[in-house]
Amino acid sequence: MQANEDSPKGFVLATTAYLMWGVLPLYMKALAHIPPAEVVAHRILWSVPIAGLVLLWTRRLADLRHALRTPRMLGMAVITAALISVNWGIYVWAIAAGQALDAALGYYINPLFSIFLGAVLLGERLSRLQLLAVALAGAAVLILTLASGRIPVVALGLTFSWGAYAFCKKSLPIGPNQGFLLEVLILTPPAIAYLGWTVLSGDALFGDGAAGDVGLLLGCGAVTAVPLMIYANGAKLLRLSTIGILQYIAPTMIFLTAVLVFGEAFDPARRVAFPMIWLALVIYTGSMLRRPKRPATG
Repeated sequence: MQANEDSPKGFVLATTAYLMWGVLPLYMKALAHIPPAEVVAHRILWSVPIAGLVLLWTRRLADLRHALRTPRMLGMAVITAALISVNWGIYVWAIAAGQALDAALGYYINPLFSIFLGAVLLGERLSRLQLLAVALAGAAVLILTLASGRIPVVALGLTFSWGAYAFCKKSLPIGPNQGFLLEVLILTPPAIAYLGWTVLSGDALFGDGAAGDVGLLLGCGAVTAVPLMIYANGAKLLRLSTIGILQYIAPTMIFLTAVLVFGEAFDPARRVAFPMIWLALVIYTGSMLRRPKRPATG
């Protein structure tokens, strides 16, 4: 249940998680020379022991065993696992391909896409301000599409995959930490199969690569699992409106990293589209703060 009041512990935990997600592009950029699929496979594989230890420590393994024995819950987890793996794949590829700005755009758009999903799939009524915010986001995407002559696939791919993941995750009747371990366990067999194939084909970097690369691949589990679990525990201790504001920390840091560190071009179309998105988010946040009792959407 969502807390009615903010707690200092919840604020620290959630902020820590968003800051960790904000610096994640720097970590992923260091792995840019490794195929994205291999990076994702290591994110999956090395998340399992970390998530498992957390559940062992919190004594919640019984929940996981119940989920593994429940076909309906297992089927739902297969869907959420597929969606989060797609999201990770797009993100890793985007950072490696010099499209971190589009990744930031995708995560900026995501909350607006979530309220759009709520309206379309759950029949939630949108206020005029929320409709305006969604329209501004759509107009910004249209501007980027017309200016570049192509659809911003990375931004929309991240938006749709994460939005659909959050929507489906809402229907998964299991705690966030247990659900995360269930998802990575489901993804482990294909991850092992892919890594085994890279070893047999002689393309694997793990084990044969530089010590630095091996260390970074091993660390993929920590940079994947730790912020997700920190966030899951912090979110329970915060109001929805507070979480709604804090969620802009990560894409803002990704945006600044893309421009100031990676040197990605902030071209005229983006100079128009990003302020439109920022304005949409201000409008969205304002409408949310006026309705603090609105139930969480995921």
